[in-house]
Amino acid sequence: MTTNQNDDGREDMPRPPRPCPNCSKLSIEKYYPFCSKRCADVDLNRWLSGGYAIPAVELDDVDTDDTDTI
Repeated sequence: MTTNQNDDGREDMPRPPRPCPNCSKLSIEKYYPFCSKRCADVDLNRWLSGGYAIPAVELDDVDTDDTDTI
C-alpha cells in the first residue's frame, strides 16, 4: 500500500482494505473500493444501465387550479 498525499503536502495513512462490494474479495488501492478493474466496470455498467435506482413514491395528481377560491 502507498500513502496518499494531501494538497498541503501531508501524507495520509493508507486506506485499509475492505471487501469489494461486488465479489467480497479484499479491495486494492488502485480500484478502491473494488478489488479489480473488472469489478469497477461491472458496477459502472449497473449504474449506466439503470440497474441501480432510487425508489420513488408516485404522488396522486393534485388539482392546482386555484380559480375555485375567487
